[in-house]
Amino acid sequence: MTHPNFHIRQENKICLLQLTGDWQLGHSPDGESLCAVIPDSISEIKLFADDLGKWDSSLAIALMQVARHCENKNINLDAAMLPEGLLQLLKLASGVPVFQSDTTTASKGFSAQLSAIFHTQWQSLYDTLVFVGDTGLALKQWFTGKSKTRKQDIAFFVVQTGPQALAIVTLIAVLVGMILAYLGSVQLRQLGAQVYVANLVGLGMVREMGPLMTAVIMAGRTGAAYAAQLGTMQVNEEIDALKSMGISSMEFLVVPRVLALVLVMPLLVIYANVVGMAGGAMVATTMDVSISQYILQIQKSVDWVHISAGLIKSVFFGLLIAIAGCQAGLSCGRNSDAVGMAATHAVVRAIVYLVIADAAFNILYFKMGI
Repeated sequence: MTHPNFHIRQENKICLLQLTGDWQLGHSPDGESLCAVIPDSISEIKLFADDLGKWDSSLAIALMQVARHCENKNINLDAAMLPEGLLQLLKLASGVPVFQSDTTTASKGFSAQLSAIFHTQWQSLYDTLVFVGDTGLALKQWFTGKSKTRKQDIAFFVVQTGPQALAIVTLIAVLVGMILAYLGSVQLRQLGAQVYVANLVGLGMVREMGPLMTAVIMAGRTGAAYAAQLGTMQVNEEIDALKSMGISSMEFLVVPRVLALVLVMPLLVIYANVVGMAGGAMVATTMDVSISQYILQIQKSVDWVHISAGLIKSVFFGLLIAIAGCQAGLSCGRNSDAVGMAATHAVVRAIVYLVIADAAFNILYFKMGI
């Protein structure tokens, strides 16, 4: 078949499609026109562009429709003879596959679906344990001075996770302190014991809300950032380049991030505790509680045991957030959609880890009488 912009010739089971003339938006055929003239009895299409003139994205769009038509008809498409620029456009356009609903899962029985879910969760747990083990070995190398971790990388991530997070930590800590004070005042005012609002705010911030809320903030802020950074490196094949040079990605990429977050988390928690108590003081002064009474009650109720209990939590919380973010980033796929999913998985996993760890610490502290 002959057309001003293409010629089609069939040789046995092979269709030769010759692109000719100028392919510009509004003055060239679309992909449906090309698909309509492709025979169904062929097994392969070869594209040629020897006589191709000026072209723009309309040609790439038309060829993408031809490629999807070939995929649906199980026809092999040979585009090796196209211009390099056009091949790059096609590769970029086909980088993210078209969404297809998962009909296979719905067709399975309940037991098969349950088995698949159990297998997926078990594999996820296994991968997490392997990653934790690799992280432990990499940290051992760092402690013994044999690691390839650079000190300037640790300093960079300390700045990224610490000072740059002060603004959001300040806002959340002040509001949490005020919320605790308002909630406590509802009951304490009935007993005329408004002064004990300071005890509630002090213990609540130091033991629970300070470490947990700071960790949740860092999970959404830093954990997602770690996953996005490492995921982008995975897409750009930078991690593969490190491996080809004999550099461990765990030592070079994971250890600096883990150490930075573990070092910064206790400092951020101390800051959040102080700011949260200040937020509670704003509310306490409206309940006929003077600042001196508020500070005195906090000094009586909060001791170093309570402070240490919260700081121990913060160290483990920082470790869990860093592990969740780095694991999600290193296991990322090879396209932009995978990077977004990695960031999402990092935040979700980190929050789940935090809730489980916080419950475990509270049970442990209760058994120890702390």
